[in-house]
Amino acid sequence: MTGVPLMAAPLMAAEAVLQASGLTRRFGGLIAVNDVSFEVRRGEIFGLIGPNGAGKTTLFNLMTGLTPPSSGTLTYAGQDITGQPPHRVAALGIGRTFQNIRLFRVLSALENVKIAQHARTTSGLISGLSGRDRAEERLVTERAWALLDLVGLSDRAGEEAGNFSYGDQRRLEIARALALQPRVLLLDEPAAGMNTSEKGELTGFIRRVRDEYDLTVMVIEHHVPLVMNLCDRVAVLNFGQLIAVGDPATVQRDPRVIEAYLGG
Repeated sequence: MTGVPLMAAPLMAAEAVLQASGLTRRFGGLIAVNDVSFEVRRGEIFGLIGPNGAGKTTLFNLMTGLTPPSSGTLTYAGQDITGQPPHRVAALGIGRTFQNIRLFRVLSALENVKIAQHARTTSGLISGLSGRDRAEERLVTERAWALLDLVGLSDRAGEEAGNFSYGDQRRLEIARALALQPRVLLLDEPAAGMNTSEKGELTGFIRRVRDEYDLTVMVIEHHVPLVMNLCDRVAVLNFGQLIAVGDPATVQRDPRVIEAYLGG
């Protein structure tokens, strides 16, 4: 790829934000993602489901620059971003959480969120921590508090992230992803480790975050009722191939989806 800076084009309502065209990723003889094409529209919540090993997280990695595709293209806001590194993808406005939580466990919740925000500041992390650019650092701190309040963790801002329950760590990861000010948010199994009550609250929470921050959201999730209640459209992967895309009711009736994932 060239070194020319990328700038995302303005997005119009109902237009495609992300477009995957023939995305393929091979690992030796294994094809983890096989010629996958779909689009995600602005403002929708788009679900990605399928059996373990279907290629869902690999697809997220392709979309966020962690893994380069073997072939195919990825377009964001009308611009080809295929093969761009993660920091450039994040700077354009694509944020994510991870299947395996990647918080700084020995830092406080507040510090975890502030570190993410420094990727968006002019002063950077070192200047902020050293006391330079105090006005900007004050704004960073205020926004971090607001994000912790949004995810219900402001009363634990000073606690080390490693002491949090699995569900609370998931929420903290979402706050940290939002600190990057994304336009598209990719959530990799956000309900993992949550109890029944927490899963029940997650649907409303994701919708509220989408609305308040004017986001487009993609969700990988194994809890099928949550996906079907939450998402506007759902895509289904099986053995790396896309076998269905559509509204939840249509996808649930698809014989290929029933056979591969949902069961009888």
